[in-house]
Amino acid sequence: MTTTFEERLNQALPRLASSDVLDNRGAGGEIGFWIFDYPPEREMEVRSWVAEVIEPGLRKQKPELRFATIDLFECVVGLLEERGLLEKAFEMQTRKGDDALLGNLRSVLKEDRLAARIVSMAGVEDLNLLIVKGVGSVFPMLRTHTLLSALHPHMRDTPLLMLYPGRYDGMSLRLFNKLGDDNYYRAFRLVS
Repeated sequence: MTTTFEERLNQALPRLASSDVLDNRGAGGEIGFWIFDYPPEREMEVRSWVAEVIEPGLRKQKPELRFATIDLFECVVGLLEERGLLEKAFEMQTRKGDDALLGNLRSVLKEDRLAARIVSMAGVEDLNLLIVKGVGSVFPMLRTHTLLSALHPHMRDTPLLMLYPGRYDGMSLRLFNKLGDDNYYRAFRLVS
């Protein structure tokens, strides 16, 4: 039996609010890294769903739950602004093109540096859950599997949910259902 996108959306909040997810049970001793993968063409629906269903639903069902939602795109833009590089990046893209810009951004947007920034911004040590969105918006500046690996040592016992526009089969990530990412097998699908 195939589960529809709408059925998966309906299953996500109860699953996310469950003790299995929040207490890292059933995760084989691993930190609870969870991925909610979805068809990329449903991006706008997922954005609304997070703001209108997931966040308020968690507040209502689990008022004691401390969680944060981090948008990777906003995180990247903020980092570039702080370093005085955002306007320079726009200028470089105009003058030299996308490839030159990406080559120069790689040194600034290293996944381990970004992971530390995410942890600091979100105050992970005080959270029961971290939600990460905006994966598609930061491609090709960031690689999802590398970012997840960089976040792993920082998260301690705090579960993480990554909203992923593409397919995760438990072994590999396929951004936009087209681009193959390297294998990443330390996360679990939130709902099948």
